[in-house]
Amino acid sequence: MAKRPTSHDVARLAGVSQSTVSLVFTGRSGISAATRERVLQAAAELNYRPNLAARSMRTRRTGRLAVVIPFAGLNLAPVLEGAVTTAREAGYAVEVVSLSNDEIEALLDSSEYEGVLSFSPMPAARESAEGSTTAFLALSEFDEEMHATGAFSDAQPVVEMMERLVELGHRRFLHVAGPSNFPAAVARRDAYLATVDRLGLESVGVVANNWSGITAKECVLALPDDVTPLAIVAANDVLAAGAIRGSVERGWSVPGDVSVTGWDDAPLSAHFIPSLTTVFQDRVRLGAYSMRRLVAAIRGQETPEPETGLQKVIWRESVAPPSTR
Repeated sequence: MAKRPTSHDVARLAGVSQSTVSLVFTGRSGISAATRERVLQAAAELNYRPNLAARSMRTRRTGRLAVVIPFAGLNLAPVLEGAVTTAREAGYAVEVVSLSNDEIEALLDSSEYEGVLSFSPMPAARESAEGSTTAFLALSEFDEEMHATGAFSDAQPVVEMMERLVELGHRRFLHVAGPSNFPAAVARRDAYLATVDRLGLESVGVVANNWSGITAKECVLALPDDVTPLAIVAANDVLAAGAIRGSVERGWSVPGDVSVTGWDDAPLSAHFIPSLTTVFQDRVRLGAYSMRRLVAAIRGQETPEPETGLQKVIWRESVAPPSTR
């Protein structure tokens, strides 16, 4: 059985003292960024993990973090991936739990964890955290029902896609909207309407108001025959797929008679025929940034600069100049 690597092994590979390795993994200040990176690279190469029990006895730090998600948030795999990877790189063990507000308060009072990261707002827990020695961070990117808010409700990509469609020659638009209890869906609808008004475009309506691809298809099938050429801005990729299906059933070419955009960059969107123009959301980077904020709070370090560019339009085949029939 291979011997488990120690901090001395990391120190030897990184060319530093063993105490420097300890300082890096306990989050102490006074270590240069270059030295810290060298130590972390050596630890990764050796697959080194700090001995949390020993560290706890020496420093009274548990080396443990908790990430809290509600049961409705079990689809947050990319965000969790970024958060957990970042925590482990900083020398922490992470447990993912699903708890109520009351249970969060008990968790904070237990001192079992150095920090708690919650992926949904928990006001009661936030108040109790003020008197706790456990660092607590609740994100604003999701509401209590795990609907996207914060950075992921920024609808600027809708404006970018519509402006590009106008440059290609489109003047008539349709918005296939998501339900009004989703802040991001409302933001995309509002951005669509504002852009129609600002650019003097023709809108044939805002339809669907749910996440059903079947409903999106039926809305397209109900359009008048002379509506093409048309640009359809869908609130997500499922709605876009339904809109494409409805267009094809009517004998309209996509692109050509109809251009379609989606949102979410779903795994299959690149494999549609045509491949779908959509919006990618970097949830892994959001999770990593959130964990860096928590680690900084635990260690008394400066809050990291906010991440930018978490959303990006992915241009694919479903958008083209309108055909002239």
